[in-house]
Parts: sequence; structure tokens; C-alpha cells
Amino acid sequence: MTNEQPRPPLPPFNRDSAMQKIRLAEDAWNSQDPEKVSLAYTPDSRWRNRSEYVTGREQIRDLLTRKWQREHEYRLIKELWAFTDNRIAVRFVYEWQDDNGAWFRACGNENWLFDDKGLMAQRHASINDVPITEAERKFRWPQGRRPDDHPGLTELGL
Repeated sequence: MTNEQPRPPLPPFNRDSAMQKIRLAEDAWNSQDPEKVSLAYTPDSRWRNRSEYVTGREQIRDLLTRKWQREHEYRLIKELWAFTDNRIAVRFVYEWQDDNGAWFRACGNENWLFDDKGLMAQRHASINDVPITEAERKFRWPQGRRPDDHPGLTELGL
């Protein structure tokens, strides 16, 4: 347990609160602000992100800073897969461009474990990058928060 302020919605989750938690996470990640994103995690949060293991907010900020320095035109959509009391499983897709102008669609799954104040204590992410052409892009809103009327992953067939 931390001395942090609660970050609603809090566990135990129901379908609506799990979906709200996911959208808040999506919005934060689409801000591409490592400091803002790191505050959703416990100070000693443990991550597995691809093949990298990090612990704590400082390492999370460092990982996200590196990530968004190399992943340009980043746009992300997250979708509920499953939930229980203090756990949420998410599937996600994001599109990004590298320094050479090549486009990628990253597809993955995350398993989240929350403390009683709604901070994420563990994040396990498996991610695969698939090369795409610029014409194959599906996420074309202005960088930042995905518009409310933009289709989600299921509606996009992803």
C-alpha cells in the first residue's frame, strides 16, 4: 500500500469501471507525457514491457521517454479483454513511425494488477510490431486523445 492519493476508479472493478480505467490509461499514453503516465503506477510498480523489465516510476519514465523518442506519430487504442476484482486484461493496438519514415502497427496484450488506491502495481505487456504502409494506417486523428466518436479496435476489425 502506498501513501498516494487514490486514482479512481478503484477496485473492485465492474465492467463500467474497468472500461473507464482503460480509457484513462489510453488517454494518458496518447499524451506521450512520461511524467503524467508514470503517476498512474505505484512508486515500486513492476513492469514487463516486451523483453524489458523495469521497477519503479523513475525506470518507467525512462522507458517511456526512450519509447516516444523513437516512436513518432504515436496513436493508441486500448480495449477491455477481461477483468476481476483488482485485475484488468487489455488488448491494444498502436501505430507509429520510425526515424526512417517506416510505419508500424504494434499489437499486444497487457495484464494489470492494481492496489486498493487504484494505482497499477504490475503491468505485463506482450507486444508485436507489424510493418504497415502509410496507406494501411487506421489511426489518423490529430495526436493526443482519441476522439470519442473514433471507432475502437473491434469496430476497426483489429
